[in-house]
Amino acid sequence: MNNRRRNWLYLFTANFFGILNDNFIKHCLVFVAVLWSAPSWLSQSQLISAISAALVIPYLLFSPLSGKITVLYSKQTIFRVCKLAEFPIVALAIVSFLTESVLCGWLSVLLMGIQSCMYSPSKYGLIRDIGGKSRVNFGSGVFETMAFLAILVGTSLAAYLSDHYHPYLVGGLFFLFAVLGCLCCFGIHVKEERTVAEDDFSTINPIKFIVDSYRYARQFKGLNAGVFGVSVFWLMGGLLQMNLVLHCTHTLAQSNTTAGIVMAIAATGIALGCTIGGKIGSFVSDRTLVFVGLSVMILCLAIIVLVNPNVYICAGLVFVLAFMGGCFEIPCLAMIQKADTGQKNGQMLAYMNLITFVFVLLGSFIFSLVTSLTNENSLAVFIVIAFICLLTLLYFVGTTCRERVGDNCSN
Repeated sequence: MNNRRRNWLYLFTANFFGILNDNFIKHCLVFVAVLWSAPSWLSQSQLISAISAALVIPYLLFSPLSGKITVLYSKQTIFRVCKLAEFPIVALAIVSFLTESVLCGWLSVLLMGIQSCMYSPSKYGLIRDIGGKSRVNFGSGVFETMAFLAILVGTSLAAYLSDHYHPYLVGGLFFLFAVLGCLCCFGIHVKEERTVAEDDFSTINPIKFIVDSYRYARQFKGLNAGVFGVSVFWLMGGLLQMNLVLHCTHTLAQSNTTAGIVMAIAATGIALGCTIGGKIGSFVSDRTLVFVGLSVMILCLAIIVLVNPNVYICAGLVFVLAFMGGCFEIPCLAMIQKADTGQKNGQMLAYMNLITFVFVLLGSFIFSLVTSLTNENSLAVFIVIAFICLLTLLYFVGTTCRERVGDNCSN
């Protein structure tokens, strides 16, 4: 096995175990902690929301800092230090399950979110360091595939073990996943792209960081479009995940188990879409993949809304919808990686993380608003997702036309 393939393997596997442990710890708490003695002022739904928010909040607060340290230090060093920091966090999580402490468990999830946020730009930046500009699509595709598989495995494993619960078994798996992720991380050895660059984004203020990053990204064709595309993908993904539970149980009158199967089908579709999108991205332009992905997604959503098919046909349409979503996301990621931002690549990836999680929160707000206004009508949510797809398609058509006009004028 040559060095590039070995580094790919270690990077993809380290990413898999990192995301697996994040989601496994989170969902173990979601499924198990509701049985513990919680403060009287904290309801079950509030507890679940608080645990879920603990993985999101760090990206909103610390993304500018994570981008800054990616400029100042080696990405491999940051990755390794953060993976070592996972062990005391896992120890805290184990203590929370042994003592049945809700606060201790929530704190461990929050710290996992901070740890993941701090090395996120580094791990994404290593994709280009390992494969070079020509292999960004492939690396991004497999990278995202492993991420979605990790989310699927972590969620499913936590659900299963909640019915066969033992704190020592759960704690042992926390520790095992941390060890495997750390070993893979230390297996990465690559010469990093490091160019001398002034640090224009010295601020750690999230609002100013967004403004400064947006202005800087405008110098590079497709960079802001890529950030917008990735963020919209996660917004639509969150809306779809929440709405599938509502659609299967309310509109189609199916069980929670069936809803879980349909959600697993969606996760599988995204993973396969990311893989295929990464492979064909070498000979199909990024914009073409974006246009095709969004167009087919709109078609699938239109069929679901207009026909309201049974659960089997709906599951098939959800699979195609999710598959094309994966094909849409990968070229957006590639646009960011292909921009020749030099040492500021880490800051651009931190900018992507921050905007993405703003959009994730926006998705939660949109879902709550639409369901409250329509008496929990899942078809109305599908209409909103289709409308977002259409607006995104028009945005990419407009930016592509403007870029071509600009190229013609410069020539």
